[in-house]
Amino acid sequence: MAKKRIVLGVTGGIAAYKSAEFVRLLVKDGIGVQVVMTQAACGFITPATMQALSGKPVFTDMWDPRVADSMAHIELSRGADAIVVAPATADFLAKLATGFADDLLSTLCVARDCPLIVAPAMNRQMWDNKATQRNIAQLKRDGVAILGPASGDQACGEVGMGRMLEAQQLFDDVRALLGPKALTGKRVVITAGPTFEAIDPVRGITNRSSGKMGYALAQAALDANADVTLISGPVTLDPPAGARLERVESAEQMFDAVKKHIKTDIFIAVAAVADYRVEKAQTQKIKRTDANLTLQLVPNPDILAWVAALPDAPFCVGFAAESQNLQEFADVKRRKKKVPLMVANLAQSAIGADDNEITLLDDSGTRTLPRASKASLARELIDHIAKLYAQRGINEKK
Repeated sequence: MAKKRIVLGVTGGIAAYKSAEFVRLLVKDGIGVQVVMTQAACGFITPATMQALSGKPVFTDMWDPRVADSMAHIELSRGADAIVVAPATADFLAKLATGFADDLLSTLCVARDCPLIVAPAMNRQMWDNKATQRNIAQLKRDGVAILGPASGDQACGEVGMGRMLEAQQLFDDVRALLGPKALTGKRVVITAGPTFEAIDPVRGITNRSSGKMGYALAQAALDANADVTLISGPVTLDPPAGARLERVESAEQMFDAVKKHIKTDIFIAVAAVADYRVEKAQTQKIKRTDANLTLQLVPNPDILAWVAALPDAPFCVGFAAESQNLQEFADVKRRKKKVPLMVANLAQSAIGADDNEITLLDDSGTRTLPRASKASLARELIDHIAKLYAQRGINEKK
């Protein structure tokens, strides 16, 4: 990382004070930092502060005379390993999503030939606004890495999603994106979303699942340079670019897809697979009558248990969504299925949300990752999985 060079864009938000600490951490790690600030950012923190911390002049003007050809928007990003915008306000995210370029920083981002990373920071209502979420979705499709936001107290006095990541977390995430790829050469299969078990052509049994965590893990695994196969139940999400996608509907279809792709190094079972299916689904719609309807249910295959029991099983990661006794029930599930890592969360606060809090259970004990965006949690989880996988390889060689 000592040879890396980053252009740090700072936009006009109160979280700009965190950018100063972020610069300090980058420079301490030997990473070169060129700071570019918007005019609004200068109202929250001075260029003099950022210059003192980065050791380089700060740029704020498209026509800065220090660039001989008046093309600062071209010259500043050439040779950079990434542009990081932190904080990235709702206004600036909208500019990026539409390709708008009306100042130095936005023009730099449009004219770049390096990765773009943004750390959103705004009021919770601004973050939840449909326009902001559309812009975030578009940026993800465009390959922009989104770090955060986090949930917590906000400068406006409210509490919720929208806080910029703390400087240390942001530093760790950027370092992970730009540093050595922990899963290079590794194959990862991930199941995501719900399954749908037909009762008749219009009705079925399902589990509530948005698929957001599974899709976030697929993106994080891709960022770690893994070869990713994503087996997805019915969701409304865009798959990460670069993942091999296989869409399924029922648990049996998901099981067949897993068996087809089972030659893998790591298997992550995030999908909320329905435990039961109707023994005999009807081919025609069942008409409503005054009589009670009885359905005969039979168990669906336990996909994770089957994979974990294979003679040469991949490194298996399971997910446990519980409504009570989280650690107790998750640990029982881990031991029963004999998997090295179980990820547990409370179903009532996780399903459909963009953020979550998860607990990791492995042979070394338990570790809780505090509430954060599912994308941030996915990066931490992939890093943990990579370490456990590497440790297993060391132990097997002994």
